[in-house]
Amino acid sequence: MLLQKDQKVLFIGDSITDCDRAKPAGEGLFGALGKGYVSLVDAFLQAVYPELGIRVINTGISGNNVVDLEARWQEDVLDRKPDWLSIMIGTNDVWRQYDTPFIKEWHVYPDKYEKTLRALVNKTKPHVANLVLMTPFYLESNEQDAMRRTMDEYGAIVKKIAEETGTLFVDTQAAFNVVLKELYAATLAWDRVHPTQAGHVVLARAFLNKVGFDWNRG
Repeated sequence: MLLQKDQKVLFIGDSITDCDRAKPAGEGLFGALGKGYVSLVDAFLQAVYPELGIRVINTGISGNNVVDLEARWQEDVLDRKPDWLSIMIGTNDVWRQYDTPFIKEWHVYPDKYEKTLRALVNKTKPHVANLVLMTPFYLESNEQDAMRRTMDEYGAIVKKIAEETGTLFVDTQAAFNVVLKELYAATLAWDRVHPTQAGHVVLARAFLNKVGFDWNRG
């Protein structure tokens, strides 16, 4: 298990991370962490590793792209001084190219996405000991689907940045692909983007596997 006693783990991203979390900071009681994978990660850590006292914070904001993250990075990441930071961003960077194709200023193309995400990682590494980069995903089993192809391209960018910066990497698309072999995409997300609870379990499990969570711990 890579997480250590009394560490603070911060998750940042878009609506998939946000999931109706409390504002301004998703932390504390009464569903403050939201209804998604962040709350599941917290629940598993409390139930299986209660002695570690891991503190989980959710700063995801619905609709965000990587440029939006950049604008709030100081306040929502660096000022909170986490021991761990998990970043999952890219869905809206891609999606806006397909659902609003004529509003170009809402689009974040691959070069801008890579440059911005890389800069955020490099800016953060001196201040946060442990970073996790999670790919964006699209719940479509047809790899030739246009948006799925683009999302895979952005996922490859995340992998490249993780490898070049020595950052932990979580391939969420690969985790979903296993389930998509058995289930129709709409079973996991009616819009192929916002997961059901089962989809959020896939995300939580992928993150926890990367940090060495022991699923058989007694």
